Formats: sequence, C-alpha cells, structure tokens
Amino acid sequence: MDTLGRPAGAPVRVLLVDDDALVRAGLTMMLGAFDGIEVAGAVADGTEVAAAVTSHRPDVVLMDIRMPGMDGLTATESLRARREPPEVIVLTTFDTDAHVLRAMRAGASGFLLKHTPPEEIARAVRRVAAGEPMLSPEVLRRMMNQVAAVDPGRDRARLALRRLSPGEHDVALLVAQGRTNQEIGTALRMSTATVKAYVSRILTKLDLTNRVQVALLVHDAR
Repeated sequence: MDTLGRPAGAPVRVLLVDDDALVRAGLTMMLGAFDGIEVAGAVADGTEVAAAVTSHRPDVVLMDIRMPGMDGLTATESLRARREPPEVIVLTTFDTDAHVLRAMRAGASGFLLKHTPPEEIARAVRRVAAGEPMLSPEVLRRMMNQVAAVDPGRDRARLALRRLSPGEHDVALLVAQGRTNQEIGTALRMSTATVKAYVSRILTKLDLTNRVQVALLVHDAR
C-alpha cells in the first residue's frame, strides 16, 4: 500500500475540474497516454467537486481556478476540509501571487500553469499522490516572496516551530526548500522511511495537512 492507501501497482486516479470542455478532453487524452495514471472523472464547476469526489474517489484532483459557479480555490478549501481528502493540484492560466498563496494555504499540494509540458503535469500527479508537493520553480519563488512581503505572523510561526525536536526542525527546513524525501534523507543521512516518519510527526505536531503548509510556516518564521 502507498501513502494514499492504494494497492501496490494501482494507477493514480485523477479527477479533472475545468469549465472548458476542450481542456477537459485534452487533459483526459494527455494523461491517458501515461502509464500508472487513470482519469476517473471530469466535472465543469467547483459546485460539482464534492459529489464527484464521493463518486469517483480520486487520489488527485486537477483544479482550475476560474469557473462560473464555485471557483477552484473555494472548492479546494472545501475539499481539503473533508476527512481523508484527495490531493489537489491547481492547474490554471492565472498565476497571480494572491491566487498562489491562497491555493497553498487552502491545502493544495501543487500549483502548475496550463502551459506546463505534459510530462511535467504527469510527474506532478505522481509526486503529489506519493505525498510530496509539486510547484514549478517560478511559482515557488513568487509564493515565498509574497509570504515575506505580506504575512505578519512571524512570531506565531516561530512559536509553532519550537514544538519540533531538533531533527524534526532540520527536516522541516528542507521541506521548505522543496526537497523530496530522498533528497532530505541524503542530506541528513536518514532513510526515506525515517524522513516520512519525521514529516508525519511534523504535520501532527503543527496541525497541518501537507508539506506545502510546512513550507509556508517555515517561511513565515523568517
């Protein structure tokens, strides 16, 4: 079983959320060309997400932002509040700082632009399904600059990080750099399994839902 409880070798199930029928069709065709990924369903608006997740039980949701009913950021906030929610990758043409920051704080595990090459989108799907965030480098830089510019919670963030043991703190710092579990293990001379255990403890101690929120907290504290 993997981190999402799928049997070994089972494909990553993806739900597409986009109001453009051509985009949905294109993503379905594109993702269907990659081994280990299955498009479980597709809906046209954020208001349809809750029912679609209940029906299709996806591992990952590819979420557009601007839709006529409920926007993708509101849908992400609602979805991530569920018990055992799927991972969310925001996939959009809109990359304003406010959109990025809100998506990350809502619990999205990735933020990609629609011009991202198909191979990178497929890699992002697999990576977030494995419990690791996926942000394009330019999005990560802009997000952290935005946090530094507007977030007043430095003291609260520093106080929260003091709950961590020295080892957990070291892991959190590398998570904030976007490092994978394997990269963190190499840097700290830990096994990948040990890194995963540290990350789980960090999330529990800090009452966070994913690694992106750990990264935000670390950068809030700076």
